Order: sequence, then structure tokens, then C-alpha cells
Amino acid sequence: MRWDALFDDLAAQLAAAERAELTGAVADLTRAEHATVSLVERLRGAEGTVTLELRDGSRVTGVVRDVATDWVLVEEQQRQHLVPSGAVAAVTGLGRFARPATTERAERLGLGHVLRALMRDRRPVQVRVHTAAYPGWISRVGKDHVDLEVSPGARHGTRSVPYAALLCVSDSWPGGAAR
Repeated sequence: MRWDALFDDLAAQLAAAERAELTGAVADLTRAEHATVSLVERLRGAEGTVTLELRDGSRVTGVVRDVATDWVLVEEQQRQHLVPSGAVAAVTGLGRFARPATTERAERLGLGHVLRALMRDRRPVQVRVHTAAYPGWISRVGKDHVDLEVSPGARHGTRSVPYAALLCVSDSWPGGAAR
């Protein structure tokens, strides 16, 4: 009987050691997998409301509608905000889940593509930079900058904004006036 108890004890110790080793291996694999997840993938997996804290201290709060490598589109009630990925200082409200790109579109659609679509549609926008917010219409999209007109077709008052300075491009409120 003493032998049986000794063997049972050894078997229990071996099983506990195997469980501890497996738990450690799972923890290591989990940490390694988390290290491969990008913020863009976390934003794609967002459910509900998130808050993007921008480099200037301002915030954009809403539901993530679309995400690409270079930008995130957030909808706040009836207004949408296009935020360059590089303008994001922090995000609150993210869940634990991430979602990789399901198509190559997310890799191909850069910030310039979206800005050109806004230009083509002649939508009034508000362009926010660190020092101010400028209402107007996008008149030209260059390789590294966007031109903003104070009114459609205006030749005077055009402001050129480098992509690096962009914090957010918001559409105007319903009724046509950018705020």
C-alpha cells in the first residue's frame, strides 16, 4: 500500500509539472502572438464607441467605420472623421479582439486616395491641424499635401497643408456648413 501511495504521489507531481509547463508555454505563445498585432488590426476589431486621442490633445469619439494602414474613419452621430494613423496619440475603448485586413484594399488605399475622393465629390470639410481648424473644400491633392479652398472655385485663400500636419479631416454637418 505504501508503494501505491508513493507512485500516486509521483504521478500527481509529474502531472502538475506538465500542467505548469503547458501553462507557461501557452502564456509565452500568447505574448508572442500579441506582439504581432498592430493598432490598425485592433481598430478593425473594435466594437462600439472608441476615442482617438490626437497628437494635439483633441479627441475624436465614435464608431470605427473603416480602417486602412494609413487612416481610420470614425463616425460620430451624422458626421465622419478621417484620421491619419500617424495623428493618433492614444486610443481608448478598444476591445481585446483584432482583425487582419480581409482584402488588399486596406493596403492599397492610402490617405491620398481618400482625400482625392473627397475632392472629386466636392464635399465641404474641416481640416484640423495642430494650431487650428480650417473649413473649406479640397481643391488639389498632391503627393504629400492637400490644398484647401475657402469656397468652391476660389482662387484666393487657398491653404496648402502637408499630410504630416493633418490631424483630422471631417465632413461638414448636415446643411452644408463646416464647423
